[in-house]
Order: sequence, then C-alpha cells, then structure tokens
Amino acid sequence: MQRSNHPTVIQTSLLTKTIHAAQGDIPILRGVDLSVAPGEAVSVIGASGSGKSTLLGLLAGLDRADGGKVSLLGTDLAGLNEDRRARLRAGRVGFVFQSFQLLPGLRALDNVALPLELGGARDAQPRAQALLAQVGLAERADHFPDQLSGGEQQRVAIARAFATQPDLLFADEPTGNLDAETGAHIIDLLFRLRADHGTALVLVTHDPDLASRCDRRYRLSGGHLESVA
Repeated sequence: MQRSNHPTVIQTSLLTKTIHAAQGDIPILRGVDLSVAPGEAVSVIGASGSGKSTLLGLLAGLDRADGGKVSLLGTDLAGLNEDRRARLRAGRVGFVFQSFQLLPGLRALDNVALPLELGGARDAQPRAQALLAQVGLAERADHFPDQLSGGEQQRVAIARAFATQPDLLFADEPTGNLDAETGAHIIDLLFRLRADHGTALVLVTHDPDLASRCDRRYRLSGGHLESVA
C-alpha cells in the first residue's frame, strides 16, 4: 500500500471535550495539541479516567470534539459525516483494543481476512493465513475466539489490525486483559510488526514501561497533554 505523503498522520489544535452530566459539566480535554508523523510511535499515559480513550476516539474520528481541530491522514475531520470518516479510515487505519473485539461467529482466519474482504481483496484468505503465521497462529486458523486464550485472541486482533498494511494504528491498553508475561510477548509482537510495516502508532496506556517503547511520550492529566522526557 502506498504511504501517505502528508507530513503528519495526525494533527490536532486546541482540542476540547466536555461531558455534560446531571451534576454539571466535566471537562475531559482542555485544548490538546498533538502531531504524529508517518511511521512514528507516540504514547499517551495517564491514570484510569484521565481521558486517554476519549482522546483516542477523537483522533480516530470515532467521536466528535466540542472544539478545536483534528486532521487525520491530512484530512480535516470537521466537515466529514460518520460515513465519510469511516471511508477515510478504511484500509488505512487499524485498531487494537483491550477487549480484543473479535467477531465470535468467525474463525481466526476469517476475523483477519474480514478487513481485506471489505476492501475487495481477492486474495484475502491466503493473506490472512500468512498474517496468522507471522503472529505464530498458523495452526489455530480454524479456531473460533472462544477456543483461544486471551493472548491468542490479541494476536489475532493484531494480525487483523495489520492486514491492510495501514498508515496508522491505534492501540488502546492492548495488554490490559493479559498477564504480565503474555502482555510482554504481545507488545514485542506489536512493535515488531509496526517496524516491519512502517506503520505510525498511537498507544494509550497507564503503563510507563510500555509507553517508553515509543519514540515520544505524553501524559494526559487534568485535561492537558504534556510531553514526558
């Protein structure tokens, strides 16, 4: 896949988000500025409830900001409806979530092949099989998610995320449901595939050791995004 020639895959300016609750307004983001270059790995750390997942959703165009600007892959998201934002992401943006989010009625092979099939690839199945081999699950291709361990499910999710060779990958607490040893293997795999594919990465986590694997680190606290040395 041809990479974006835009100088950033993500650019935000004065991004704000507020939750309107019965007890009053709760500011989540207060004027966040962030840029991510093609192929760069950036982490955002913060305590639970600090707004990390909210920020990721805004960057990916899964949610709308109350104020400020988000540019994804060189396109301003403000003028795009939900369908157009989805088309912008298709084949160019991948996701890895804490909860795996595999489709339970599909085999591992079909879960990985799905984004390729949606993109019209005629060789979706063999490409998915090759990706499963890359993550060490070639012999588990015919298994359904409930027949796989948590670590195996996350490896399937990572293979699916890289299936279309995306420009950008969002990872939201990718080891949150895994034990320490399995989580370490998953992170090694994630960063190896990122390097192999030249994919930019935005990682949100509460784990400073995991965050330190990235090129740049930020901390989200009190609605403000601060650079971490």
